[in-house]
Amino acid sequence: MKTSPSDALIGAPKQQIESIGVGVRDEFLKNRRVMSFDEYFALFARDPGRHSRSAARYTRDVLDHFGADEVRSPAGPIRRFRIFDGVPSGDDTARGERAAVRLAGHEEAQNAFYRILANFVREGRANKLVLLHGPNGSAKSTFVECVAAALERYSQSEEGALYRFNWIFPSDKYSKSGMGFGAAMSASGGGGETYAYLGDDLIDARLRCDLRDHPLFLVPASRRRAILAERLRAAGEASPVPNDYVWHGDLCVKCKQIYEALLTSYQGDYLKLLRHVQVERFYLSRRYREALVDVEPQLSVDAYSRQVTADRSLGHLPPTLQSLALHEFGGSLVEANRGLIVYSDLLKRPIEAYKYLLTTVEQARFGLEGGIVYLDAVLIASSNEAYLTVFKELPEFASFKGRIELVRVPYLLDYDVERQIYDDQTPPGTVGKHIAPHATLVAALWAVLTRMRKPLAEKYGKQLAELVPKLTPIHKADLYARGAIPPGIAGDAAADLRASVERIWRESETYPNYEGRTGASPREIKTVLLNAAQRAGFSCLSAPAVLEELDDLCKNASVYEFLKQEPLPGGFHENRKFVDVARDRWLDLVDDAVRASMGLVEEAQHQAHFARYVQQVSHWVRNEKVRNPVTGSYEEADEDLMSEVERALGVGPKKNDFRAQVIASVGAWVVDHPKQKPDFGAIFPQHLDRLRESYYEQARKTIQKTLEEVMTATSEGSPRLSKEAQKRVDTTLANLRDKHGYCDGCAKEAVTVLYRKRYL
Repeated sequence: MKTSPSDALIGAPKQQIESIGVGVRDEFLKNRRVMSFDEYFALFARDPGRHSRSAARYTRDVLDHFGADEVRSPAGPIRRFRIFDGVPSGDDTARGERAAVRLAGHEEAQNAFYRILANFVREGRANKLVLLHGPNGSAKSTFVECVAAALERYSQSEEGALYRFNWIFPSDKYSKSGMGFGAAMSASGGGGETYAYLGDDLIDARLRCDLRDHPLFLVPASRRRAILAERLRAAGEASPVPNDYVWHGDLCVKCKQIYEALLTSYQGDYLKLLRHVQVERFYLSRRYREALVDVEPQLSVDAYSRQVTADRSLGHLPPTLQSLALHEFGGSLVEANRGLIVYSDLLKRPIEAYKYLLTTVEQARFGLEGGIVYLDAVLIASSNEAYLTVFKELPEFASFKGRIELVRVPYLLDYDVERQIYDDQTPPGTVGKHIAPHATLVAALWAVLTRMRKPLAEKYGKQLAELVPKLTPIHKADLYARGAIPPGIAGDAAADLRASVERIWRESETYPNYEGRTGASPREIKTVLLNAAQRAGFSCLSAPAVLEELDDLCKNASVYEFLKQEPLPGGFHENRKFVDVARDRWLDLVDDAVRASMGLVEEAQHQAHFARYVQQVSHWVRNEKVRNPVTGSYEEADEDLMSEVERALGVGPKKNDFRAQVIASVGAWVVDHPKQKPDFGAIFPQHLDRLRESYYEQARKTIQKTLEEVMTATSEGSPRLSKEAQKRVDTTLANLRDKHGYCDGCAKEAVTVLYRKRYL
């Protein structure tokens, strides 16, 4: 009798459950989820530095653990921490789930946060509140999400293991003494007597420490400090003092009461007391508020206490403990101990609601009914710039000033980085249709242009005082994003401007209205993109659809604060005109893609042609002959080639000076990049653009004809093209699709707009 496929699967669910059970148990044992105090102490002794960290050092170690890379910024190379690129959560990515949260840009804020944590470590504890401030939608919440995700992930690793403890009281059936206490051997086969591994049926009561007190607090303070110093020194730690929390800390009120009662009951037998200790590993979790807590704006203090002596389970405790007035502590601050607490929009609260943070931050403690709670946590808060401005005017700000570390999180000013936000947040799956090339770039460019401030001449020396104020918003945007020098600036002026990018970038840092404080929010741009995806008449989310949405947005000046700004000379705050600027940039990109798709000239050919020119000029300047690679003979520099390039560049009669300047520019670049070959695209971007344009101007009629053929071929009811014309169309569309990411619909749209705007 044959077995059907369905019969073969009978029993598979049970096998799967059994397999899951084996895996969960193996993972539980591997991660040392539960152990006796003896076993924990042996773990501590092997790596005392790892198991005696404060919350501040733990958080700093998270950034170090995942590492950093060096990236480019307008201010020069800067360190970017990998946790802000999204920490993978196990196998989520493999299962095709949503990618981890990623922070685009903000490397300066990342480094400021790391420096603050490093200072906390040096001072022994987190003695200030870190306040992230910036305009609405500037990614303050995303910053915190990345840190929280990394903390969660790190706590699941062996290097990031964290431990707390519980008090275990066995049932009468396990009793071997008049007190009702019994003994059980460690489940792992060692460590002497312990109740840590008793099953629930053999336990009358299990009391948790609400504050997740460090297990080392069970070692008397004087002996603990001596052991810590000895162990840390033996392990090669730079400082024998780990931190205030572990060095000077002690048990919470409830645990201290239990500790003293047990010690009294056992006549000072410390080892018998430790039998009641169950050390438990815990994991940081934002969802379950396990040492990782978010606090929304509210009116109440973020902690409470209540008496728990009447709890039913405590009726099984030994008489010595039943007489104690035990309190349990709770609330956000308590839940965040040994981790991170985040106050979202802190300054939206009335100031009376967070005055308690003054002593909490400075002294790492706060008082409640039933005792004083000592805290070890990193405190982060966020605030919109407007609320911070108001807060600074209050008399109470003077008290807070010394207890706050301000970290600015402005809007981004680099459109290439801004684009990453929209590429991440509006993927095809979210949009529901194909995303045409440059749609998100157009949105990012417009957003960045709305944030630009006009430079002030008085901030610069004589050489730049005339040049910098002439920079338009698009000039500044290109300078920040790609280091591109504006057209018409060359020679020494270009070199001076290139060397001053960081000064321009930082010009308004100290202003109340700094560059990046006002402008379009990424949240608003995301809405623009989603609306553009639904706009009638567009088959894709394309740049023309986005530009139309931006046009509509600019009509709502009463809704958006940044649209109310008065335009300034140089084109600043002219948000409606920025739509045209973004459209021109998109047309440039479409033009380049179409030309390349037609197979006219590859970009590499332009650079190779200019490289030959520089080679000839180099020999000409030194009055040297050039070796002919074909004949092997030495010849004069090729005057025809040099003149051809110079005519295309519009050099004019002063060609000798121009040639000398070209060689000087190459020499200056080589001095700054001694280990690299000259990159003519970086050294002479304007010259290459002019060469490209000169070539395409000559080929304009050919381009125009091919564009007309593409529009004819993609229009319904149009006459058929000749075989040669159809071949040109097929080649162009295939290249636009395969090499540039267009589909047939958005390719037709782009070609049509390009033709009407530039070739009609």
